[in-house]
Amino acid sequence: MAAIRLAWVQSAGLFQTLIPGTAMNEHSVGISLRTLARIGGVLYLIIIVGGTFGEAFIRGRVMVPDDPAATVANLQSMETLWRLGIASELFMLSCTVALTLIFYVLLRPVSRDLALLAVFFNLVSATLEATGDSQHLMAALFPLEDAGYLGALDAAQRSALASLALTAHGHSFGTALIFFGWECLVLGYLIYRSGYFPKWIGVLMGLAGVGYLINSFAMILSPALASLLFPAILLPALVGESSLALWLLVKGVDEDAWRRQGAGAAFREAPVAA
Repeated sequence: MAAIRLAWVQSAGLFQTLIPGTAMNEHSVGISLRTLARIGGVLYLIIIVGGTFGEAFIRGRVMVPDDPAATVANLQSMETLWRLGIASELFMLSCTVALTLIFYVLLRPVSRDLALLAVFFNLVSATLEATGDSQHLMAALFPLEDAGYLGALDAAQRSALASLALTAHGHSFGTALIFFGWECLVLGYLIYRSGYFPKWIGVLMGLAGVGYLINSFAMILSPALASLLFPAILLPALVGESSLALWLLVKGVDEDAWRRQGAGAAFREAPVAA
């Protein structure tokens, strides 16, 4: 076991040598850690506000529950607004990628492995959103185009295809939130253990992750239960994520505490005698 641990530490040291800024006691972006945290807060607020706006004021305005014909009519009359919503969704996912790196830098002193696990979970979630969720939103417009090959379908069939794409969007988004929920749980644990973020934010992020997981698995296992739980089940997510975003923006991070945690992690990972 000692030999394996020594090999791991040596390989990590080589990685840190090849890629500047990966050492535990430094960061590579050339700006202060507090500034980096505040950039993360801005990105997180963009994601939260943009996501809320897209859901409430774009999709909520266009989609009419249990009325496919009205939804299709809205899609046709508000196509530009719908496309704006898709573009903003992809922009927010771009912000998500940058925010994922910032969280890794901020939380790796607590546990580099768990911080990396959070990165993987969030990248899977973002990939599912980009390739599934956003594409289903775009696919809802395809049956409504004037393309010649659509002449074989009548208006009712076109409406059904558009509605099917919107239904697929909802389930695709729910699937992406499963992986995001796991990320929130990992982030919550790391924040709780960090010593340079308030423990209560870690608890709230953990509750956010639980809420996402319950909501998404309920969509799969019991849609009737999911309809009863939504949207109340996602209230902890809104509170937890907003609290973290505002803390990053206003307070940033205590660089001295971050370095102390990093020094402790380096000591714990130091090679041991065979």
